[in-house]
Amino acid sequence: MIKTFIFGIVLGVIASVVALLYVPLVDQHRERSIISVQPNGGNVEVFHANVPIDRIMIGAPAQPEPLPPGLDWPLDVHLAGVRAELFKIRNSHDVVVGVASRVAAVDPDAGDVVEWVLHFPARGSAYVTMQPDLVAAGLRQGVLRSGTREFAALDGVVNERFVADPVADAGPPAGRIELTTSLVAQEAPLE
Repeated sequence: MIKTFIFGIVLGVIASVVALLYVPLVDQHRERSIISVQPNGGNVEVFHANVPIDRIMIGAPAQPEPLPPGLDWPLDVHLAGVRAELFKIRNSHDVVVGVASRVAAVDPDAGDVVEWVLHFPARGSAYVTMQPDLVAAGLRQGVLRSGTREFAALDGVVNERFVADPVADAGPPAGRIELTTSLVAQEAPLE
């Protein structure tokens, strides 16, 4: 009887290991990247977040209606000029492909800061620093500083542009934030 019990345990462990090897626990769907190749060798990809629909969270001092409701922004003097937002990121086909965080800080001593972190579960993450001043109407330029997985070996620029919704009511701003990435492979050192 004990031999049958031990044999059953060993057989169950072996069956579990084999099942884990052949049956994936998580099958993440990867949406195809919509990339256009430029003549100079760079890849251009456009992402967007529809505001306010794709806004997941917004945190700022004295926020009248925080999102999610009940969010309490810390009352710290160091965070007085900081605004943090989380968005769902969509591709050109309007399919959600990841999430992004945007942090903007106003500091009269050190200067203003605008940073984005884009995370695509099937591709990796990209950390982008933006120029605080707008270059043109609604256009801000930035640089890819660091990345993981697919973005680890890339360099390039990222442009942020807010496109207002022409039919929006006179409430909070509505429209879309477009992020256009123009990335190339890092130069390999010459031997």
